[in-house]
Amino acid sequence: MSSRSGILRKAERYITSGSFPRDLEKAVSYRTVSGTSAGRISLDAYLTQVLTPSLEDLGCDVQRFDCWNGSDNSFLIGTRTENPELPTVLCYGHADVVAGQDGDWAAGRSPWKLTLEGGRWYGRGTADNKGQHLVNLTALHLVLAEQESLGFNLKFLFECGEEIGSPALAEFASAHRDELSADVFIASDGPRLDAETPTIFLGSRGSAGFDLVADLRPDSYHSGNWGGLLRNPATTLAAAIGTLVDGHGRIQIDGLLPPEFPASVRGRLADIAVVPGAGDPKPDDGWGEPNLSPAERLYGWNTLEVLAIAAADVDNPINAIPGSARAVLQLRFVAGTDISNYEGRIQRHLEARGLGMVRARATTVFPASRLDPDNPWVEWASSSIRETTGQVAAVLPNFGGSLPNHVFEDILGLPTLWIPHSYPGCLQHAPNEHMIESIAHQGLQIACGLFYDLGRSHGGTTPSQAAAATA
Repeated sequence: MSSRSGILRKAERYITSGSFPRDLEKAVSYRTVSGTSAGRISLDAYLTQVLTPSLEDLGCDVQRFDCWNGSDNSFLIGTRTENPELPTVLCYGHADVVAGQDGDWAAGRSPWKLTLEGGRWYGRGTADNKGQHLVNLTALHLVLAEQESLGFNLKFLFECGEEIGSPALAEFASAHRDELSADVFIASDGPRLDAETPTIFLGSRGSAGFDLVADLRPDSYHSGNWGGLLRNPATTLAAAIGTLVDGHGRIQIDGLLPPEFPASVRGRLADIAVVPGAGDPKPDDGWGEPNLSPAERLYGWNTLEVLAIAAADVDNPINAIPGSARAVLQLRFVAGTDISNYEGRIQRHLEARGLGMVRARATTVFPASRLDPDNPWVEWASSSIRETTGQVAAVLPNFGGSLPNHVFEDILGLPTLWIPHSYPGCLQHAPNEHMIESIAHQGLQIACGLFYDLGRSHGGTTPSQAAAATA
């Protein structure tokens, strides 16, 4: 007879015995950099040699879709059906990583070789996302080995292009609704609130990029001969930015703000403290929306950031008025924000202030989405994590960054639970990316607890069905 405590003990042994680091070392060794020809070869090998055998060992039927529909993305679906009457969970992970940045890692570390040092496991993909999806795969294996069944149906989707914007993922999900249908979505990506706090986040902020360009003339002109006569594009561009976001980080254009702050979101963030980790910068006083807490600004509101700005050669300036200036901006926005034709709204805003010579140009858009924090699945997951760890999980309405959550919530219509096994200081996308052993240890136990509980919750009904039955 299997037991929850027995599975959790096996999870602990899997970490302390060195089995998990060995699995992670193998995963890290595949140089699965998306968007490159060499990376695509490595991705093919990673799907063939690592993920497919792992899913088949779980009793899954595996379908593979290479360069689906002519895109730069490939997909893998593993399906294990125990009983159509049981709940079905859809899990997700991405097999690709960003460039290794070889030679920039400290202490001679290689991004493609796992280095264990000071309770940290260094290597590209340890945090984003191989280490995280490996935790969940391992938990599924441990639960299945302990009790010879999961007690639910499993679907696991892997993609190979998350780091390049998940091309064709939305179209793929729409075209394969039946294969991906489920009762709940559980995945791991992004960071926890901090290294010590188990976390559930329910979606992600969106991202809308745009350029502002003041291209006034092809040449630069001597500032002594022409100053006061020619409009300076850099000065004009700075003024234009100031009408969108002020010098204290407060958005000045209503069209880029969310329409409301839902009570359920505000309630979940009321007790969340944003505490920087060792080596992290301290949040600046007086920056951002003044009537919101740091957690509300980060997880519940919109921010507009200037990512880059340029005019002439700042390292070698000359006494001349430049001919053009350009800035790259990014709006991070929460669900509910209307970003339809945001380029046009920004342009009209500038023209109304006499700054129509600055042209707005939309670039990339990543949709926002989040599950209602009052959804019954949230309390189910919170209770499971509390039983496993003895800690109260932080429930964040959404991740501060962007993930393809909208595909699973909006297109597939699933309640979405993200249980991250990383932390804000993991250095993902940078040299010295790492996973913390203690988080992997606790994360594996959390995942085991969740999957064990899913197989036994409500006598085969889902939390949503149970809530509806008692309503």
